Amino acid sequence: MNNLLIAPVVIPLLTGMVLIIFQKNINLQRILSLAALLATGVIAVLLMNQIKDGGIQTVQLGGWEAPYGISFVGDMFSALLLLATSIVAIGCLIYAFSSIGRKQEKLYFYPLFLFLITGVNGSFLTGDLFNLYVFFELFLVASYVLIALGGSQRQLRESLKYIFTNIIASAFFLIGIAYLYSMTGTLNLAHLSLRIAEIGQDGLITTVALLFLIVFAMKAGLLLYFWLPGSYSVPPTAIAAIFAALLTKVGIYAIFRMFTLIFYHEPQITHLFIGILAAITMILGGLGAIGFWDLRKILTYNVIISVGFIMAGLVSFTTTGITGSIYYLLHDILIKGLVFLIGGTIVHLTGTSDLRKISGLIRLHPQLGWMFFIAALSMVGIPPLSGFLGKVFTTQGVFESGHYWLGAIGLLASLLILYSMIKLFMNAFWGETILSEDEEKGTTKGLLFPIALLTLASVALGVGTEAITGYVDQAAEELLNPSLYIQAVFE
Repeated sequence: MNNLLIAPVVIPLLTGMVLIIFQKNINLQRILSLAALLATGVIAVLLMNQIKDGGIQTVQLGGWEAPYGISFVGDMFSALLLLATSIVAIGCLIYAFSSIGRKQEKLYFYPLFLFLITGVNGSFLTGDLFNLYVFFELFLVASYVLIALGGSQRQLRESLKYIFTNIIASAFFLIGIAYLYSMTGTLNLAHLSLRIAEIGQDGLITTVALLFLIVFAMKAGLLLYFWLPGSYSVPPTAIAAIFAALLTKVGIYAIFRMFTLIFYHEPQITHLFIGILAAITMILGGLGAIGFWDLRKILTYNVIISVGFIMAGLVSFTTTGITGSIYYLLHDILIKGLVFLIGGTIVHLTGTSDLRKISGLIRLHPQLGWMFFIAALSMVGIPPLSGFLGKVFTTQGVFESGHYWLGAIGLLASLLILYSMIKLFMNAFWGETILSEDEEKGTTKGLLFPIALLTLASVALGVGTEAITGYVDQAAEELLNPSLYIQAVFE
């Protein structure tokens, strides 16, 4: 039993509740928010080392033994995601200090930000399906307010689309939970795995599995991403960056957890369907990325491409493919937060997101330009940057499993990412400088540090891959061996 598992949930939750009381003390809110996220990051590192030495960690809340109590389970996959979440959240929070504005800060921005992180961390750690729903709703409710923070007409319009879509998905989530409970009599993830292995994954259970896939696909932006481009392009930059970095990733995590631990008995149906969704997602996301001239839309469609690519590794159901997906997922959390912060800074400086009206920024802002260039190369998968190993292992795993068509589409998607990011770089940073420093709409004061922080984290993930190789390999092994998870919960 490891009580440290509840800390990544309790620390941001309690800090957020305390900050509600000190609504007008902005400096205190900033300090406590940053301290909470730093503490969560330290705990994630401690958990990673404990899991590496002692295997999967568990805690049964209230002393009730599984499957009757509420289980928190930390495997290496969860711990890696906790650390990546903490890093990108710290970067986005520091960026918000200089960009979000006093008005928004007084509208409970910091408590809402911490509640969102609480929901994300809880989703990664819960060992119970209903509590997964609860944590989903926690970060979604926080995101409903954050997406509308500022109150512009476009924000309100897109927030309604975002809210209605997630309400529908949540309703289907509850329906799936009810069906699964009626068939198995449990909602503990480890116990569900045992029960379904005992009774067999028949046609009805496979149908419920596909229902869960649709629910999580809506939340991850896997094919059902119609809500995503508008929703991620309207909030303030710090909020859009944390959305792009984390919210779709929770849906991806849920699909990985459910289809490696519970619904893994009929991969020729469930995993093939995931593969088809992933392929279509990569194609449509790529077409959107190269077809738009709006900076925010280009970045948002690149989020969609990455969702499909990460799923390709799961479809392969090989150690190599799963390892690649984990590498790429960690990379994508950091890099999407980074490019959205850079994109928002460009809009802040120029007053527009239309690439045809932006040019030559690198002359006045060379640090910003070259950090974007590093991020672009990393997204494409140029060695030794963070996206390289994820792309190599994922593609290798997909080919090893015989899904050549999916691997080919993944390679095509990489070319579309390359085209879209080079188009963005050449139009925004290269060419003749249109705006002088005096004509710019804003300043980079206070904005470059968090961007540099995430750039360094991304580069470190790529260059220092050997330092985390053992952790990622262990995470892949645990995902492909459900018995390790089950044994840890019931021992």
